Amino acid sequence: SELGWELVSSGGTASALADAGLEVLAVEQVTGSPEMLGGRVKTLHPKIHGGLLCRRDRPDDMAAIAAQGIVPFELVVVNLYPFAETIARGNVTVEEAIEQIDIGGPTLIRGAAKNHAFVAIASHPSQYGRILEQVRAEGVTTPELRRQLAGAAFAHTAEYDAAIAAYFAELDATTQEDEGEFAGEVNISLRRAAALRYGENPHQAAAVYASPNASAGSLVRARKLHGKELSYNNLLDLDSALS
Repeated sequence: SELGWELVSSGGTASALADAGLEVLAVEQVTGSPEMLGGRVKTLHPKIHGGLLCRRDRPDDMAAIAAQGIVPFELVVVNLYPFAETIARGNVTVEEAIEQIDIGGPTLIRGAAKNHAFVAIASHPSQYGRILEQVRAEGVTTPELRRQLAGAAFAHTAEYDAAIAAYFAELDATTQEDEGEFAGEVNISLRRAAALRYGENPHQAAAVYASPNASAGSLVRARKLHGKELSYNNLLDLDSALS
């Protein structure tokens, strides 16, 4: 905002920005359509996705959005609904879980990531500082950063969809009459929890990855109180002790 960028936002985020004293344009002011269905439909509109997907080096694309009064976007910032965090609480109804399945957010992320030649996509707060640093220095983000952000964005939506798929697979498993029946497809999404000091041998590199739904009592959720970084063999020993 200080650098002269126009902010467009929706729902509670728009309210939070306005409350912070920032000038923000509500999505419905851009689309000309009100938020619908209790907030389920906000950003799913050609005036948003046309601005995301237009290729700046294509005169036909630019003419098409100009004819529709569509303004291109330079940066998209999305934090998805907390689906995995919600179901991890336990005692959550199916209806509550379903309401935490984000539709517009992943669509924004994927659209911006696909068009990363021209659009930067921030899908996690840890990326904000690097983006802001480049914008302050150059006025824009670099192609290299946009490509890295796009890769991270697709990994993020894949992890998000995997968590949803796993939830529905678990629901199906509890209703199957034949306990010997296995799911036809299983999606596994893992996130790096730590880089290890070394692997099975000192000359080998290693890292440990965790499922987003790993339980609180598991090794990947443990917190190291002090001491040097762990190695692969340290983890094997700890896992044996925990078992």
